[in-house]
Parts: sequence; C-alpha cells; structure tokens
Amino acid sequence: MDSNDFASEERIISREKLAEDSNLEKNLRPLSFDDYIGQEKIKENLDIFIRAAIERGEALDHVLLYGPPGLGKTTLAHIITNKMNVNIHVTSGPAIERAGDLAAILTNLEEKDVLFIDEIHRLNRNVEEILYPAMEDFAIDIVLGKGPGARSVRLDLSPFTLIGATTRAGSLSGPLRGRFGVVNRLDFYKVDELKEIIIRSAKLLEVDIDDEGATVLSKSSRGTPRIANRLLKRCRDYAQIKANNKITKEVAEKSLEMLEVDELGLDETDRRLMRAILEKYNGGPVGLDTISASISEERETIEDVYEPYLMQLGFINRTPRGRVLTEEAKKYLGQNSNLPYQQKLF
Repeated sequence: MDSNDFASEERIISREKLAEDSNLEKNLRPLSFDDYIGQEKIKENLDIFIRAAIERGEALDHVLLYGPPGLGKTTLAHIITNKMNVNIHVTSGPAIERAGDLAAILTNLEEKDVLFIDEIHRLNRNVEEILYPAMEDFAIDIVLGKGPGARSVRLDLSPFTLIGATTRAGSLSGPLRGRFGVVNRLDFYKVDELKEIIIRSAKLLEVDIDDEGATVLSKSSRGTPRIANRLLKRCRDYAQIKANNKITKEVAEKSLEMLEVDELGLDETDRRLMRAILEKYNGGPVGLDTISASISEERETIEDVYEPYLMQLGFINRTPRGRVLTEEAKKYLGQNSNLPYQQKLF
C-alpha cells in the first residue's frame, strides 16, 4: 500500500468517529429536540412517546436507532435522557465481553434510567441472551455454582430504557430486534439542514461564517453532520491563518481544496476507486475482490465505507456480475481528469 492509500478512519470525510471528534461533538451536541436539526418525523414521534411515558410515570419503551455513522444516534440518546430527566449509562457492544459485565451494569440501574449501547449489533450472543428477560420482564437469571449443584436465581431489575444504536440493523438477531418498542432509521441530511447545523456550530465555536461559506461546506458534507462539523473545524483553522478569521465562499472553497475534498464531498480515495474500475476494467462489471486487490483496500472497507455514498450519488451500481460505473460517474471523472485541482473542485 503506498502513501496515498488512506485507511477510512484517517479520511477527513469519513463518517466514522475519529479521535479528534470527541471533544468537538461534546461541545456542539444539542441538549433538546428544539436544538436538534433534522430528522423531524423521528423527533416528533419520540417527543410524543416520552411525554406519554412521563405522564404515566413509566420508563420509556426500549428504543432502537439505526443508520449510517455520524447522523446523530448518540445525540438523540442523550436528548431522550434529558427529556426523561433520568441518568444515562453509556457503553458499547464490544465493551461488554461477558454476561457478568452486563449483569453488573443492569443491576446498578435506577428506576427509569437509560442504558445506551452503541454498536449493539456487536454484542456477544451469550451476553445478548441476558438482555432478553431484562428487556421483557426487567429481570435477569444468574446461575450460581457449577455442575449438578448449579442453580438459577432470578434477580429483579428496576424498570429501565435500553437505547441501542447500530449501523447494521440487519446484523441484529430477530429476538433482540423484536424486543424494541420504538425503532427509528436515521436518514442522511439535506443540504439546507446541514447548512443550518454549520451555522449553529459556528456560533458555538465563535467562528465568523457567512451564508455562502456555510453553503459550500454543507454541500461537501456527504449528508452527515459529523463531517459538516469536522470540515467547519478545519476551515476555521484555514480562516484563522489565511483569511482574518472570516469564512466566506472563497475561503471555504480554498480550505476544501487544501483538504482535497470536492463540492460533492468526494476525496482522492473515492476518485481512485472509480478510476480503477474505469481504466482497468472498462467501467465494469468487476468483482469486489478484484477492486480490493487493485486499490489495496480491504473488501469490507470498500463495501461499508466507500460504496454507500458513491451509490447514493448514482456513481456506482451493484449488479449480480459485479460493480458497474455509471455514465454520471464517467462524466464526473472526465470533467475532473485534466484540469488544475482548484478548477476540478469548483
């Protein structure tokens, strides 16, 4: 792999959470539905369910949030917790290695508390089975002893709300998915929504940005608030050094040029993948393993990280015979083949 082959988590336009995102997202995270931009139907439904649960004095039904990374699943979990005025306990599927780990968490929950499990599709199956009675009956079965003398003891739990978040709802087992009373899929954001998010974030970060500058960044954010905020942060750095701390259309374009991200939110890795299909395999169809070998990227990375957005743009089609580059993609590559970089972008 050469120096131009970046792992997905190193890309500025990666939807996955990067180490640098933690503090940024914590500072920018909305605390109420009023401040949460986008996902209007989900917000409306959750608000009704929460208010009804509060009026009855009950814990909210278990909630499953699924969709691509960076769309606000964790933020929604925190907003639900704030609205219910309870505590939240945050963990992830890979972090719960043994059934005893989950049992310890569940027995420490107070009445109506929220347990948020990120990447819930990665729960160990033995651990997952502990969740079934916990979610359904607010109880867990603990086995004491070993061999013929072993006995099962049922421990009652305080009523609680499990909020599970996943990027792969299809990987959840049927029994687990069926125990969620509220299931919501988060969709990609529109440019206008991302623009609103960028303007809100700029105010919180005390960044001076005009309407056109926010529009440029929103168009390159791949429908994802996490990427929008990350681009804003990098653009802020550029404006601080090069443009007297003011983000205008020109400053936004030049900062994206520096980052090698174009107005569609594509970077050199995306273009390299499409060029490989076009130049080596005449636009396809070509198998995923062949593409993987051609550009020295893992098959799973191509399938889970690169392809979804290219398919969303209508640049790649999946067919029974393999991946095929569309005419739109060929037109895009043609327009971006022989021009200076700044002209390619804007």
